[in-house]
Amino acid sequence: MAVPARTCGASRPGPARTALPWPGRGPRPGPGARRPPSGPPRPLLLLLPPLLLLPLFAAPGASAYSFPQQHTMQHWARRLEQEIDGVMRIFGGVQQLREIYKDNRNLFEVQENEPQKLVEKVAGDIESLLDRKVQALKRLADAAENFQKAHRWQDNIKEEDILYYDAKADAELDDPESEDVERGSKASTLRLDFVEDSNFKNKVNYSYTAVQIPTDIYKGSTVILNELNWTEALENVFIENRRQDPTLLWQVFGSATGVTRYYPATPWRAPKKIDLYDVRRRPWYIQGASSPKDMVIIVDVSGSVSGLTLKLMKTSVCEMLDTLSDDDYVNVASFNEKAQPVSCFTHLVQANVRNKKVFKEAVQGMVAKGTTGYKAGFEYAFDQLQNSNITRANCNKMIMMFTDGGEDRVQDVFEKYNWPNRTVRVFTFSVGQHNYDVTPLQWMACANKGYYFEIPSIGAIRINTQEYLDVLGRPMVLAGKEAKQVQWTNVYEDALGLGLVVTGTLPVFNLTQDGPGEKKNQLILGVMGIDVALNDIKRLTPNYTLGANGYVFAIDLNGYVLLHPNLKPQTTNFREPVTLDFLDAELEDENKEEIRRSMIDGNKGHKQIRTLVKSLDERYVDEVMRNYTWVPIRSTNYSLGLVLPPYSTFYLQANLSDQILQVKYFEFLLPSSFESEGHVFIAPREYCKDLNASDNNTEFLKNFIELMEKVTPDSKQCNNFLLHNLILDTGITQQLVERVWRDQDLNTYSLLAVFAATDGGITRIFPNKAADDWMENPEPFNASFYRRSLDNHGYVFKPPHQDALLRPLELENDTVGILVSTAVELSLGGRTLRPAVVGVKLDLEAWAEKFKVLASNRTHQDQPQKCGPSSHCEMDCEVNNEDLLCVLIDDGGFLVLSNQNHQWDQVGRFFSEVDANLMLALYNNSFYTRKESYDYQAACAPQPPGNLGAAPRGVFVPTIADFLNLAWWTSAAAWSLFQQLLYGLIYHSWFQADPAEAEGNPEARESSCVMKQTQYYFGSVNASYNAIIDCGNCSRLFHAQRLTNTNLLFVVAEKPLCSQCEGGRLLQKETHSQRTARSSVNWCRDRDTGEARISALTTTRRKIPQTAAAELPSRRRWASWSPCSCCSSWACLLGRSPKSTPTPRAASERPLLPLPRPPRLSPAPHTPP
Repeated sequence: MAVPARTCGASRPGPARTALPWPGRGPRPGPGARRPPSGPPRPLLLLLPPLLLLPLFAAPGASAYSFPQQHTMQHWARRLEQEIDGVMRIFGGVQQLREIYKDNRNLFEVQENEPQKLVEKVAGDIESLLDRKVQALKRLADAAENFQKAHRWQDNIKEEDILYYDAKADAELDDPESEDVERGSKASTLRLDFVEDSNFKNKVNYSYTAVQIPTDIYKGSTVILNELNWTEALENVFIENRRQDPTLLWQVFGSATGVTRYYPATPWRAPKKIDLYDVRRRPWYIQGASSPKDMVIIVDVSGSVSGLTLKLMKTSVCEMLDTLSDDDYVNVASFNEKAQPVSCFTHLVQANVRNKKVFKEAVQGMVAKGTTGYKAGFEYAFDQLQNSNITRANCNKMIMMFTDGGEDRVQDVFEKYNWPNRTVRVFTFSVGQHNYDVTPLQWMACANKGYYFEIPSIGAIRINTQEYLDVLGRPMVLAGKEAKQVQWTNVYEDALGLGLVVTGTLPVFNLTQDGPGEKKNQLILGVMGIDVALNDIKRLTPNYTLGANGYVFAIDLNGYVLLHPNLKPQTTNFREPVTLDFLDAELEDENKEEIRRSMIDGNKGHKQIRTLVKSLDERYVDEVMRNYTWVPIRSTNYSLGLVLPPYSTFYLQANLSDQILQVKYFEFLLPSSFESEGHVFIAPREYCKDLNASDNNTEFLKNFIELMEKVTPDSKQCNNFLLHNLILDTGITQQLVERVWRDQDLNTYSLLAVFAATDGGITRIFPNKAADDWMENPEPFNASFYRRSLDNHGYVFKPPHQDALLRPLELENDTVGILVSTAVELSLGGRTLRPAVVGVKLDLEAWAEKFKVLASNRTHQDQPQKCGPSSHCEMDCEVNNEDLLCVLIDDGGFLVLSNQNHQWDQVGRFFSEVDANLMLALYNNSFYTRKESYDYQAACAPQPPGNLGAAPRGVFVPTIADFLNLAWWTSAAAWSLFQQLLYGLIYHSWFQADPAEAEGNPEARESSCVMKQTQYYFGSVNASYNAIIDCGNCSRLFHAQRLTNTNLLFVVAEKPLCSQCEGGRLLQKETHSQRTARSSVNWCRDRDTGEARISALTTTRRKIPQTAAAELPSRRRWASWSPCSCCSSWACLLGRSPKSTPTPRAASERPLLPLPRPPRLSPAPHTPP
């Protein structure tokens, strides 16, 4: 191993110099032209000013090659810094653009963003928007209750008596196997004409409502026909609501019977597979139909429940979990002789999407064995509900038990934990087909104010796992108007194609009475809902005055975002809400946790913090300053926040009153001017209402020009602010071409292009032909280079993006470039702002050659220095490239330039993929810091092993002792095994795995998942640094130094002699998170040990702290009435004792379900307590 040797000659520092043109090549071929073969390039020294030759001629002289000393490499670094700075000063035009802005000072004004006033105005606008929807909701709910109360139940009603538009009629007519086609029931269905409506993104009919009835419900049943009869009157209320507020979107009534009536009418979006949509399973219906609850699900996994029964139980538990919302808390446990949680959760956790997924995955691992022990299961459940040291709903409490049957009534457990107050309801589910006596299960349910259900087959699961909601709705009905409060849901995907929406919900109560002077029947008729598209809320926020890195966001009382620029789910499941926590939408830190808590508490606030932000392409992390300002949105569950960088406090507003100047600048947008003035991309913004959008920027520009020939920038149908700023920036960037770019020879300096991008939406590329290879987003606010340049001082290098799985860069045509950009900072009257970014695009191959020269010891004008047999000198990056590795790496750890020709096609890759040993050393020596985060909105392709509904069917395997025991042959376990063998003989597929179908959303080819992301950024080391990678005979010396005023790290290292020291490899690419890939035990262990925050916050969140509730009553979801209070003061927990006689239903009372329940094996109370 060579050791640093004494360096001969003078000190290296020299005076500042201008940029070096490409050595000796003359005008270079343009992009797309192949460089002709030639000999060695002419030396760089011929083109250097005389003063710059001095430091190069100060050559070392010694007796052998040695690793360059530190001051030598510092000298190389200074030369690189000077070269980059010289090129950017000449071609970037930062100073010239400042002068252009000052010369045109009369054409714009500097406006100020006042954060507090901004958020208060936007919060007020959102409040007004939602309040209009609330008033419409109340009109609908009141009308529905009155219509149903006045309706007379008809036992003999027929299908032909009801005329309505069946939303699924067209799809069913196209299906010759449809049951309704065979019955000829279409005689009662209207046929409508529809018109396209951009607001609904659908074809609609404003004169009628549409009806959707779940596939598994018979449309001709008496219950459904009566429901259709009285809900028809809602049509006029829907129409009147729209007349009063034309901005209303879907108005929907979801009935407890499963019927959905919505306005305006539109054909149902029928899936390619079976349509399993049921409004009672929608997030908005569940949230509106019940009050918060604590639920413990216990599952019997004794040996007798193996096979089909166990599979039914697993499916039932998953369906039960789908009836819970974020307001609920849950845990799931299995029991035989002992009880234990099925997952890693040891207490109640919030029933959010992530936690429910953990439960669903864990449930699939349940195995049947042992004997039944109800006592163990119920004691575990009661202990969970009595745990007061955790966050929970603390309102309705219930235990759901799934079993195949048993004789023990565990009365002693109920006496100990639940009697006499009976604060916990018990619901029992008899699963599977068997001959057990179900009387004990019925007794347990009725003795604890619950209900008993039977699930004999797969078809009974959906309807019986949701019917308990009718029982829990009774406290709300008893409370009357005090309980009728509008709730706003989490963000979710609209089933009719609106995209992401939130829904305001209001329960509709049954006001009929059993008889004169008797009490109400305590049933919920359904839930009324009105959708609000997120895009409509976004339109109320300032779009472009906040700059590229400023934004508005809003969160609800659970911390989930309603608005956020990072709310971009890659795939959505219409059955699940889109729940992205504020701390998951951004890179979390303590300051943001404090901000989140303050917003949940309904406080106002302002805080300036230093935080980390992720780049748009998710390859980089920058440490930046941000100002956070937040206020509550009154009369809602939301709080609004504004984030502003310090440089976005001010912004430019064009004032182009001179129409002649408008026309002059507008002409520079015409393609005919591109050859002389450079190509122009305009941001695809909503400049005018009649402007046709297009993903192709050339087509969008054409549409824009055609529209501008018809209207003026001051037209009322156009956004004057956007148009004036766009035209102003067109003129300003053209002046930059005229003053700077047009007179420069880009080829001489190995530049493929120069460019400028502005806040006004202009991106100008010069020369015009360079636009063919321009891959950046035409919207500057969505371009990674633009946003990073604003956040970083100096020159930001951006190599072309390369994935390790993709083929290397194509260098054959010399068109691969490296972007170098920097922000233009203006100071006008003491107000600082950054309205533009300028930069150059370097020719990769040419600058790689230049890089070698700048990091060399050239002492002759024509030839690089070489050491003879008797001479001694230091290695350099040009002559000794076989022994010395020299690279430039950016702040994200991506390769920018290398002196190794074979690495040129790896530019843009994470350096660990190029030299894992050296990158690890840089990380270990604090040149880089690692930031790990998680993407909770990722989409993953289905994997065959994970696409199984229940994996191979669970089969109970008896032991030899069982076979030898005569009593075993008469047991239920033997009968269960016999059933399995019988099914296996009849149905060959019984012992095979079942592919899981995407229920209700078959079009979704991908599923949501959690991806782990790792980014690197510069650490605390700023000085020049020498180190050794200690690896015995394979040790390597290296030197690393940050280049001033850039985001580059200059590294010089000995090339590895062997690969014996290949250690761990740093990874930068996105990987599947272990949170979902590994077992739930490990998933939770990470949370408990603090390895990574998973959903610790989501499992301990409250909508609002109790301490804040007294101060902010309007912020609580149940402001004037809380269903929790009914548990102690009202009759929400009242029920008949096991000995009481059931009261028969009144003739006029509507049955709960449109389909008859499976026959019960023994008598049970008909009316739930």
